[in-house]
Amino acid sequence: MPGTLSSAHALAAAFDEYLGDPDAGGTPYSYEEIMAADENSEFPVNARAVLEKWGFHELLVPLEQGGRLRTLEELFHVCRVLARRNSSVAVTYGSALLAANPVWLWGDARQKQALAGELLTGGLACFGVSEVDHGSDLQATEAALVPDGDGFRLTGLKWPVGNATRARFVTALARSGEHGLSLVLVDKERLPPGTWTCLPFVRTLGLRGHDLSGVEFHGAPLPGDAVVGAPGIGMTQVLKTLQITRTAIAALSLGTMDAALRIGLGYTTGRRLYGDTVFAIPVIRHQLVREYVNLFIGECTAPPVARALVLAPERLSLWSSVVKYLVPVIAEETAQNVGVVMGARSYLREGVAHGVFQKLQRDHAIAGVFEGTTHVNLHWIADQLPAVVAGAGEPDDAARDLVRRLFDQGEDTPEWVPDGRRLRVSNGGRDEITGAWAPAVRDLEALVTGPRPPAAGAELLALCGAIGARRDALHARVRATAEWDASSVRALSDARAHCVLHAAASCLLMWLGNRERMGGAFADGGWLVLSLQESLRRLGVDVEVDERHADELGRRLEQAAGTGEWFGLASLAAG
Repeated sequence: MPGTLSSAHALAAAFDEYLGDPDAGGTPYSYEEIMAADENSEFPVNARAVLEKWGFHELLVPLEQGGRLRTLEELFHVCRVLARRNSSVAVTYGSALLAANPVWLWGDARQKQALAGELLTGGLACFGVSEVDHGSDLQATEAALVPDGDGFRLTGLKWPVGNATRARFVTALARSGEHGLSLVLVDKERLPPGTWTCLPFVRTLGLRGHDLSGVEFHGAPLPGDAVVGAPGIGMTQVLKTLQITRTAIAALSLGTMDAALRIGLGYTTGRRLYGDTVFAIPVIRHQLVREYVNLFIGECTAPPVARALVLAPERLSLWSSVVKYLVPVIAEETAQNVGVVMGARSYLREGVAHGVFQKLQRDHAIAGVFEGTTHVNLHWIADQLPAVVAGAGEPDDAARDLVRRLFDQGEDTPEWVPDGRRLRVSNGGRDEITGAWAPAVRDLEALVTGPRPPAAGAELLALCGAIGARRDALHARVRATAEWDASSVRALSDARAHCVLHAAASCLLMWLGNRERMGGAFADGGWLVLSLQESLRRLGVDVEVDERHADELGRRLEQAAGTGEWFGLASLAAG
């Protein structure tokens, strides 16, 4: 990976090297051992010990609490590397992060110290929010927190919950009388016997070996300082906490896409049919290039939003839902399409890459479900869309500077100092990323007419014109809708289109902000042409793929087969 990129990329590259080649045996992160554990629905032996030796678990704890979590961006890129090998392990630590974030954001010194001590010594935590009969309907929560002397009693069943059995600490949502809903931090080791029970592991399609179970409290006594933050703000705390993990989930999707593409490429370049490699078959080559481009789109869309936790946490209510909807959907398509390319081999639990491909597909199926389903996230976007459209206009200097910092891949962000007050449940109509579209197109026009125009400049301008027309049509339709119903099919369709426009803007901004630094094929812009064409296709426009740029990416893919080269935008940079 080029050294011109941020420390987050460098950290991920070091972690990738540490875990080694998954196609080689002998480690818990080799496909051979991963599949052996999966067949027995077990967690790979020593998988957590290997991560702890590197210090992965310390990335769950902010610097101010003695950990290594400097920014969400760093954790995002490292989690992508882990998910490329084993999503079950990545989700285990993701569940712990979900439980910990409310404590980092609102907890008192005692709560932070206790939880940090557990996580830094290799322990886990869980987020007890869902209930059997209510799922994501948090307002229907039945778990009850009642006063008892100087403390409380907690009664209720939380299910299904990641890490519920293995975790010592539970961040639980409960009804707290006149206060409404509150979050409490529960230390199971300090509860008397018989006041809590763990439920059996749930058998799942994927993530075999992951602790998905439940916990039931039977009048469990809690101290008076068990409430996280103020009582009665539990719903707001959950909604804000999910903004962070919704963004982080995209790392699971990018890791899955990365692995699927590598496996599909290795298979098609190594197998010969009809006198040549499978990769030489035009339709196969075309499909893998398209999935390569989809990986680029995901990379342009998600990491800048991860940076926003430090730079613009007020915007995560909208941007995290865009990422949570779009990137898992793209990853599902990529896994399915690479599976079609591999044919019967994608279905086998042995053979190519020790049969791990079908595990990748099974594991990733959860990405579109937890932290809000695709429809839940589209609803959140649709609910804010009229305000976003009404607020669309020429960005001021502050907005332009924010966009520059979000997409600058060579600049580190400041340290994250957790503060729940900075997160919002609504963007208030502000969206600097899609709002940067018109200025970005003007910047492109200036490049095209300048002394050193990019080779793909004319194509890019034409594509931006077509995307801009779709953007204008969407905004006009939203403005013309007198009675906006965020739950309607029309509104959800418009929200889906907004996500694609957000991704298209992100691709253009990523290119404009890094072309001089990264150089090479990245600066040439062929990948951007294909990315914008793919965006138009998702907007319902029939687009003929530019074969010249597709052939160039095809050659790069073929050269990368078997080299272990870093997949993604960084691989296009010069040097």
